[in-house]
Amino acid sequence: MTQPLTQDRPAAAEIVTFDFAALTPRERYKLLIGAVVPRPIALVTTIDANGVVNAAPFSFFNCLSADPAILALGVEYRQTGGQKDTGRNVRETLAFTVNIVSDALLDGMNACAVPFEPGTDELAEAGLTAMPGVKVPCPWIGQAPAAFECRHHTTLGIGNSREIILGEVVYAHFRADTVDQVKHYVDPVALDAIGRMGGHGYATTRDYFDLPTMSVADWRGDRSKARRTRPDRR
Repeated sequence: MTQPLTQDRPAAAEIVTFDFAALTPRERYKLLIGAVVPRPIALVTTIDANGVVNAAPFSFFNCLSADPAILALGVEYRQTGGQKDTGRNVRETLAFTVNIVSDALLDGMNACAVPFEPGTDELAEAGLTAMPGVKVPCPWIGQAPAAFECRHHTTLGIGNSREIILGEVVYAHFRADTVDQVKHYVDPVALDAIGRMGGHGYATTRDYFDLPTMSVADWRGDRSKARRTRPDRR
């Protein structure tokens, strides 16, 4: 059973335009992170060449392909121009693990974002549990509702400030209540993922609704089939 939702149409508004060639990198950044929202958050675990674990959150992150299964990270360089630990570790070990951030994992993720001195175990500082990887050397986080072990696929150098790292998923860990093991359906309510907004903002995924994709016949006929509905998950 579903419940229809109302949808208000926004009124026409004045348009403001920006020529990105005329903007500073910081100005472009503010426009992008404020409008491309909500962004999924990857709490990425890696190890360095000596086996030291690093954990860091990234919201320049998404899934780009299922065949092959590719996840993408946008990893910023340090202000000095050097690589951050995550980028360096992936280059050295050719592996990383993406841990999906749930609401329950929010405080731990925020602790991993603290700029600790090199060599600090962020997972220990955050009170999170490092679980051994199965197909990659870096650990996954036991408290994460889902985690994807990735082998390095490609690194794209796109300028002086950032690189794009593509990883192929080779193994996945899901908390049992989040996924149907037969149908492979992931329950968004149980996953309870959070997203990144602009500035220091975050959003939950609890205001969830369904919106079916229409056929051409539906579009030209009964468009009521594509009304937003709230699923009844009782």
